[in-house]
Amino acid sequence: MKKKAIFTAAAPVLVFTTVAFTTIKKNVDVEASTVEWTGKKITGSSHHGTIDLKQAYLNLTEDGKLTGGEFVIDMNTIEVTDLTGDNKEKLEGHLNSDDFFGVSNHDTSRMVITKAVPKTGNTYTVNGDLTIKGKTEPVTFDMVVNENTATAKVAIDRTKFGIRYGSGSFFDNLGDNTINNNFTLDVNLKF
Repeated sequence: MKKKAIFTAAAPVLVFTTVAFTTIKKNVDVEASTVEWTGKKITGSSHHGTIDLKQAYLNLTEDGKLTGGEFVIDMNTIEVTDLTGDNKEKLEGHLNSDDFFGVSNHDTSRMVITKAVPKTGNTYTVNGDLTIKGKTEPVTFDMVVNENTATAKVAIDRTKFGIRYGSGSFFDNLGDNTINNNFTLDVNLKF
């Protein structure tokens, strides 16, 4: 009788635990979502552009708490938005080249959320594994998740992925041509 009482008391805990970890996969509307990038020189001048998501989803609990997710970025869609004509085409070509993202060999990049810790309100500290040019490195950033949207600003050190072109950390005497190691992604997701 004693064993039956212990089992009966433990059963609701087991059921509660199972329900508490139920997640919902929310597919991101990649057509309605935007990813904008910014790269800067040490002089402060910058270039801006966009890049498209190929597919993406967030894992949320039934009450809307972020638990994970994955994003695949279509590297073939790198676009420069602050230049026109030949200058635009030249920079886009350079970003696609092996000096930067090597798109002919690495046509996608991937971010996998490995941990999301509630911070304040709807803001989470997100840890993830980012893969660019076949190299995976950890990244940390804040993400704000609302009912049908999520936003994040992600700073990425390109040199960790072997993208060293114009980096003052690896080359001397670059002067005004030195490019900041970090670039940022402003991510606006709709689902």
